[in-house]
Amino acid sequence: MIVPGMTQLLVATHNKGKIKEIQSILADVGCTVLSLDEVPQKVLEPEETGTTYEENALIKAKAAGDATTMLTMADDSGLEVDALPGQLGVYSARYGTSDADRITKLLTAMQGKTNRTAAFVSCVVLYDPKTQIHQTFMGKIEGTLTTEKRGEGGFGYDPLFIPNGYTKTFAQLGSEEKNMLSHRARALQKLKKALKESNK
Repeated sequence: MIVPGMTQLLVATHNKGKIKEIQSILADVGCTVLSLDEVPQKVLEPEETGTTYEENALIKAKAAGDATTMLTMADDSGLEVDALPGQLGVYSARYGTSDADRITKLLTAMQGKTNRTAAFVSCVVLYDPKTQIHQTFMGKIEGTLTTEKRGEGGFGYDPLFIPNGYTKTFAQLGSEEKNMLSHRARALQKLKKALKESNK
């Protein structure tokens, strides 16, 4: 499905933290990675009505791809907290009104809970508007939640999540280290492999 010899890839996001991470990971695939802020078309942000990460990622990819006719990548990710089943997951971004609000709300919900295991899940969808075909790449990383915010880096729930085998949160790890092991990085590495193979 992946288009051989492609020179541009649109990422269906305005999130600067996310686009920076994606550009860094896909830096050597031989194409320019653009955000929605870098294309002339105004892409309306679609309502994420899906019940799975893949459905939501495809909704975003189709909206941007169909509006621009560009090969488009979108992702949907979430934090799955074992002690709060069904509360976050695909609804993680809507758990509060801002990153700070979501962090405060999650810390409050986790007060007194001994089971602090959690996992970040990411689904990356690559969509070609010319053929209407899409491809899906999944990534996951397991870890635990802290009892307080730690670190200033990253975005989203990064200051609360310690990946298994580490003592620092995603926000405390440098972006280079996070980009090697994050859920999104794992999904993007699979996409990157497919892109590189198509450009041989």
